[in-house]
Amino acid sequence: MENRYNPTEIESKWQKTWGETGANLTCEDQTKPKFYALSMFPYPSGNLHMGHVRNYVITDVIARLKRMQGFRVLHPMGWDAFGLPAENAAIDRGIPPAKWTYENIAQMREQLKRLGLSIDWDREVATCGPEYYKWTQWLFLQFYQAGLAYQKEAAVNWDPIDQTVLANEQVDSEGYSWRSGAKVERKLLRQWFLKITDYAEQLLQDLDKLDGWPERVKLMQANWIGKSTGAYLEFPIIGKNESIGVFTTRPDTAFGVTYVVLAPEHPLTLQVTTPEQREIVERFIAEVASESELERTAEDKPKRGVKTGGMAINPFNGEEIPILIADYVLYEYGTGAVMGVPAHDVRDFKFAKENDLAIKVVILPDDADNSDICLIDAYTDTGTMINSGSFNGMNSAKGKNAVIRMAENEGFGKARTQYRLRDWLISRQRYWGCPIPVIHCPSCGSVPVPDADLPVKLPDNVDFTGRGASPLAQLEDWINVLCPSCGEPAKRETDTMDTFIDSSWYFLRYTDAKNSEQCFAKNKVNDWMEVDQYVGGIEHAILHLLYSRFFTKVLRDRGLVSVDEPFKKLLTQGMVQGLTYKNQKTGKYVTADQVVAKDGEYLERETGEKLNCFYEKMSKSKYNGVDPELVLGKYGADTARMFILFKAPPEKDLEWDDADVEGQFRFLNRVWLLINDYAETPPTPLKKGGSLSKEEKDLRRAIHTAIKEVSEDLEGDYQFNTAVSELMKLSNALKDSKCKNSAVYQEGIETLITLLAPFAPHLAEELWRIIGNTKSLNQVVWPSVDQEALIVDEITLVIQVMGKTRGNIQVPANATKEELEKFAKESEIGARNLTGKEIKKVIVVPGKLVNFVVG
Repeated sequence: MENRYNPTEIESKWQKTWGETGANLTCEDQTKPKFYALSMFPYPSGNLHMGHVRNYVITDVIARLKRMQGFRVLHPMGWDAFGLPAENAAIDRGIPPAKWTYENIAQMREQLKRLGLSIDWDREVATCGPEYYKWTQWLFLQFYQAGLAYQKEAAVNWDPIDQTVLANEQVDSEGYSWRSGAKVERKLLRQWFLKITDYAEQLLQDLDKLDGWPERVKLMQANWIGKSTGAYLEFPIIGKNESIGVFTTRPDTAFGVTYVVLAPEHPLTLQVTTPEQREIVERFIAEVASESELERTAEDKPKRGVKTGGMAINPFNGEEIPILIADYVLYEYGTGAVMGVPAHDVRDFKFAKENDLAIKVVILPDDADNSDICLIDAYTDTGTMINSGSFNGMNSAKGKNAVIRMAENEGFGKARTQYRLRDWLISRQRYWGCPIPVIHCPSCGSVPVPDADLPVKLPDNVDFTGRGASPLAQLEDWINVLCPSCGEPAKRETDTMDTFIDSSWYFLRYTDAKNSEQCFAKNKVNDWMEVDQYVGGIEHAILHLLYSRFFTKVLRDRGLVSVDEPFKKLLTQGMVQGLTYKNQKTGKYVTADQVVAKDGEYLERETGEKLNCFYEKMSKSKYNGVDPELVLGKYGADTARMFILFKAPPEKDLEWDDADVEGQFRFLNRVWLLINDYAETPPTPLKKGGSLSKEEKDLRRAIHTAIKEVSEDLEGDYQFNTAVSELMKLSNALKDSKCKNSAVYQEGIETLITLLAPFAPHLAEELWRIIGNTKSLNQVVWPSVDQEALIVDEITLVIQVMGKTRGNIQVPANATKEELEKFAKESEIGARNLTGKEIKKVIVVPGKLVNFVVG
């Protein structure tokens, strides 16, 4: 018999067999419980990386286990296929985005198949396909009809040389365009938004329902939603019939407001600016326009501002206060204005000092008798209110509600709950995205494209230059259409949708992926949803998961789905890290072949300069990546799977180590030889009623201990690494067994193969056939634990004299303390060590030891 383990041959054989027999197609047997296992689908960049491999292997183990446990399993795959890289390829290499994308999909699909993933490829989706984005457009119109999609002006990154909008990724850290090198400006454009803020409270409250999510992910979402309770207050502008509205969580400090600040882009800014200050204000607005939101709000960046010359009234005390503009105030956030209370806010205190603004103390620590403390630094805790009119002497915590009541009674404020979450800007001035199905008519306004005319397809006759307006905006024959409402000449919307839209509902499409008449049939989507186990990277903890939750709730309210949440359990797998070398002097990364190890240090071969050696997330730019193709070619998919599962718990970062990969390959080779040796001389069946020898009992205990431990490791927190350790223990127990001609040994061999199946499916299938089975492991039931087999008949009892171990004996597991003492005394060890000595005391630890204290 062939005894050499040949993973290439075995894996190609079984991948072909599974494809031909439909082994991975979704079972529709409604008598079985359902299980929906899903990995976050990838962007089709053209090549898998090890992060992909880890994600998909984890989900595949879960899917395979659930099939063997009797579930009907939905385990699909697709492609998050719209996005900027395809458009860049069109600009740089003249390749149409669709051609580039579909070629990459084909390449990555074959790579995924080589991993032996039990994916139902009949349900494959690509978000760039008209058969998919037709329904993305239809769902957008559902939001539109519900009043949840609207247009307003919002800032974009503008390249003044190429006269085009840039994505954030196209602006470097210094604020320059990646292509033209121009200093990027901020420019207002009319864009589409989804009203996610209407669902802010639901999204926050329903986090409590997500028991199967990591706490840190729920906390990240809660912080992103950012609920605050406080007050909306209005400060009248002197000389204008206008007020500046602000939100504050500290209404108890309202008497201490000594200035208000507008966002530079606020519509009131130029209205309140005096002629004397106009030049300064306009220059400042131009400077701020070139800064990104991140730059403007960075904690470590000095806060800059200028006075407008305008004045407002603090309605609480009637005092006149200056109106400023500052870079740290954003028009898109809150009201686009803030009140300044320098005595009781750290940022305001520093800003006031730098801009020579008044500082007024209105809260003191309860034990303070003067206000000097606030002249040194801001006092931000609660305390006693002073300089606050009728509220003097009141505790500031109670003063919050009292001040709000005053504002409500006087008509210049009210209680308000506010969220950090802002409405979702979905417009992209790009070609390679889902067209927004709206037509703009001079008479009718914005008119939705009728359902019968969907999808609005992307045109093919497009030139990609990277300059000027969006490619769609330059196609007159595509833009100019008749209004569906009045029939007059009109124009298509030329913005496309944020690609997060595509990924916010793809998990619903999988439930009915080939339906050409509906987005999905209600009975099918409600049958499969929620996703029982979702697996993906922590980098998607906020936006993708939040948007998917938002979509699900809106579609629930539209009567399209019946679930409140899309994902029941979430596993955020850690990163795959590679050994990385970095020049200590230059900070540049160095390839492994340029590294020399000498006297415990790492040196760069060419320069002799010292290198730091550490593990870091795999990246092309750091020269620390490992090509999955090379690993699969050398060791096979099963070894790659085993290493990734064994090396670290799934939620932890994984450090790639070639020696550990080799270790898993050796383990699979040992299993291969063990099973092949068994197949050559199978045991004779045990006769009914026959009793088991001690060796057989011990082996059967090892078998059922493995079943118990592996089964427990594959539930809950998914401790794949310890499950693989249990497989190794069982393999060793079988190898060392002295009852290889027993039916218990046969049970052990079959159990080892069955438990191995989710982890190394190709090898397991091959070994299953080698031992004479004809049915696929896909159809084999996951083994259950025989609790009786776990019962230990005998235990090892340690015998000690004066605390020193003298040996051990086998005794009945259920022996009493008296019996244990008797067994120890009468044993050969006891006789040898106790004869002629007076036993003064006997210490018995049941199940462990007997210690004799002698004179």
